[in-house]
Amino acid sequence: MRTVKKDRIIYAVLLLLVMLFFWGIEKYYWPNNTAVVADDGGSEIPSYVLPSSTTNAVIFHNYYGFSYNESDEQAEWVVYGLKRSHLTSDDRKRPYFIEDPKVASHSAHWRNYKNSGYDRGHLCPAGDRRFSEAAYNETFYTSNISPMKRDFNAGVWNRLEMRVRQWARKYDLVYVITGGVLKEGLPSIGDEHVAVPEAFYKIIVRGAPGGINTISFLLPHQETDKPLTDFQVSIDVIEGETGIDFFQELEDEEEDALEKEVKKSRWRY
Repeated sequence: MRTVKKDRIIYAVLLLLVMLFFWGIEKYYWPNNTAVVADDGGSEIPSYVLPSSTTNAVIFHNYYGFSYNESDEQAEWVVYGLKRSHLTSDDRKRPYFIEDPKVASHSAHWRNYKNSGYDRGHLCPAGDRRFSEAAYNETFYTSNISPMKRDFNAGVWNRLEMRVRQWARKYDLVYVITGGVLKEGLPSIGDEHVAVPEAFYKIIVRGAPGGINTISFLLPHQETDKPLTDFQVSIDVIEGETGIDFFQELEDEEEDALEKEVKKSRWRY
């Protein structure tokens, strides 16, 4: 009887070790794409901030995450955290754009943009990642760029990026979700037919469930001197344009209230 009891204890311990082994494999080698993601080793991108993916191709680097759309050869969204401490003026050597090693289908080659008349427009701005050489260099993967008209990229889009930095300075930490509006029939550039969006969106988030504040923008892909407030829209509008579900993990009541809201008073310009 003692031998049987001893064998049962051994089997139970072995079973526990096997379960712990597979738990470790799942956690550290096959991470769930909706889990929190470290963006700089000190802050995290909470799972409630992550949008849905229409392509099931969500990828995380150390400093941002994105959902890649192979048919349009660019990310349908990029998400990252921006802290006050990130906003440095470190002088970084600008690297070459390279294909993203994590995109199994291969992200578009930078040569698609050559002589196209369009900038390689960053979605997660290099200027938001000067605090680290590794973070800065990651923004030069071609999965993080979209074709942008030069005056738009240097104009209203840049104005919005600078405004986001001001909010990060004021509120210490914001999360940014951004991308081009990808639809069928868009014009394209290069041999790989990189789609040229007709509009770009940006959603800025602060706070935690139960007290989240958001502000969102939808900008036509053209330069303008109009104030940014003219392009403020509800998240419902962006969802309708993109087919992406934002804040899907929130309770329905809070999600519905956030997505219908278009308020300016909670975000000072």
